[in-house]
Amino acid sequence: MMEYSYIIAGFVLIPFIGFIMSLCLPAKDEKKLSSNAFYSVLLSGIVLFVFTIIWIVKGAEPLNVPEFVLYKSGDYVFLIDFYFDKITAVFLLVGHFITLLICRFSYTYLHLEDGYRRFFYTILLFFLGYCFTILAGNFETLFIGWELLGISSFLLIAFYRDRYLPVRNAVKVFSVYRIGDIGILLAMWASHHYWQQNIAFFQFESLIHSQNEGTQVSWMIIFIVLCLILASSAKSAQFPFSYWLPRAMEGPTPSSAIFYGSLSVHIGVFLMLRTFPLWENIELIRWLVGILGFLTAIIAFFITRVQTTIKTQIAYASITQIGIMFIEVAMGLETLVLIHFTGNAFLRTYQLLLSPSVVSYKIRDQLYHFQPEEKSVWTGIYKRVMITFYVLSIKEWGLDKIVKQLIFTPVKKLGRSLAFINQKNVLPVFIGLLLAMVLLYLFEWKYPGILNHFLPEILAIIGLLFVFKAFAERSSPILSWMLVCINHVFVSMAVTFNEHFSSTQTMLYLSGVIVAGIAGYIILKRLSVKESVYFDLNQYYGHIYEYPKTAMLFLLSALGVMGFPITPTFLGEDLIFSHIHEQQYVLAAAYALSFVVAGMALVRIYARLFLGPHIKATHETPLKSS
Repeated sequence: MMEYSYIIAGFVLIPFIGFIMSLCLPAKDEKKLSSNAFYSVLLSGIVLFVFTIIWIVKGAEPLNVPEFVLYKSGDYVFLIDFYFDKITAVFLLVGHFITLLICRFSYTYLHLEDGYRRFFYTILLFFLGYCFTILAGNFETLFIGWELLGISSFLLIAFYRDRYLPVRNAVKVFSVYRIGDIGILLAMWASHHYWQQNIAFFQFESLIHSQNEGTQVSWMIIFIVLCLILASSAKSAQFPFSYWLPRAMEGPTPSSAIFYGSLSVHIGVFLMLRTFPLWENIELIRWLVGILGFLTAIIAFFITRVQTTIKTQIAYASITQIGIMFIEVAMGLETLVLIHFTGNAFLRTYQLLLSPSVVSYKIRDQLYHFQPEEKSVWTGIYKRVMITFYVLSIKEWGLDKIVKQLIFTPVKKLGRSLAFINQKNVLPVFIGLLLAMVLLYLFEWKYPGILNHFLPEILAIIGLLFVFKAFAERSSPILSWMLVCINHVFVSMAVTFNEHFSSTQTMLYLSGVIVAGIAGYIILKRLSVKESVYFDLNQYYGHIYEYPKTAMLFLLSALGVMGFPITPTFLGEDLIFSHIHEQQYVLAAAYALSFVVAGMALVRIYARLFLGPHIKATHETPLKSS
């Protein structure tokens, strides 16, 4: 097992080293940048291919390799765990081959493009996240890769960061990804309590089959699976989240091919395959997954037929096939799903990379060989049905509006209702509430027990309201930033009142937030002095044009505050989450929502201030998108 440990860890270490090297290479040396990415993926691919051959010859037995412990406190262990089986092998082999192809294609395709280096280190960041996700042997390891995929997706969609539409769509896609994060977080929390440990994926089958036959399925298992379905649906653009995939095509064609045609969009299918032993005996869940895939396939098929651009046609065609894959997963056809995934990934990559040439050919063909089609006259009910489907498909069945009205609009309305919180009084309000919490903590024995029972939920909901206000805030980026940081304090205090544990765990959680929060505050203060006129959240200002280093530092600060795996806060989030009890669904939901909405608010601050067309007329700006 030890020799396997080093080899499997190499599938993550090689892309990581390549990513670090790409940050150090000169921005104008295109050959070194592309070669670094190409050979990093090639070396990892060769090792993977040889390892897979040896693994198959030795019997192709699944391998679970606990690599190392990041943190341990009492019964809690945050373990990096890798798992290699048939599913892992197929997804990794396909991922390596397609990424290698994209790196070689992009060397010529993006020649002399602004952001050449930025593209290649983002591709390597994505590839690192992809390998982490596919190799993950537990939820903690998977969540690291899941977060890397989310931020790299945002950066690639907003690659043309001086244009309005790519930036706007990047924020939209990231927001949908964060909805999926709620499912992963709650699934992690529920699994901790149900099995009383950080469960490994290879244990699912044995633990489920060890239960006595005929016993009723635990509601906790159903809750875990429903959370996983939410995460998979958001990540793989299934109903009702199908609308985001075509909007993600605003990035360069190579990134569209690798992300939304072949690899990233299939991560939801992978998650359903990986956790299949958990729900294979629950008929209700299998029907739910199958119906979800069927609805997606039908709706996406009709939308595909009315698209006017080749990229959106390919996007919805891919969604249709992924919906069919969900049906196949529900039927337990694992091998068929893997074959289907491989075929769809290669086909969509080929179509997207070829799409510019196809468009050019079609334009010339229409110019010289145009022939009007004969129109047939439809009558009766058939005509009405066809027109109805046509109009619905043109409007994408209103999925965008449905999700907006059900999720984002209520959050914004609730945040705007807290108009009394402003930049002048936020600190006094926070300090007052903080002093009240400290007094309650010190004199816990003097207040009624019923208050102690509901106090964690009350504090978590107050923190959640602050985050809603941060998400809805338009006038002051500094206020929005402060409210997100304050929310972390309320969450930590809520869990502290909920269960007595070592204060070092709370400090581990807050350490990254404090450092990144102070750094971000200083950056915003300085920017507000330099750009006092162009400093709010009502539009995109494009300050990255004049302050590129400041923009990078602020992005790192935002990632630190939102709990991205670059600070101890990432460990602390899972650690704090483990102290929420099994029946405290309100507290768990408030914590997960705070985490997710805070991420949306922080990315929106970054995008509005630093991305988009530059606000000053002294700089060149691209034409507005149609």
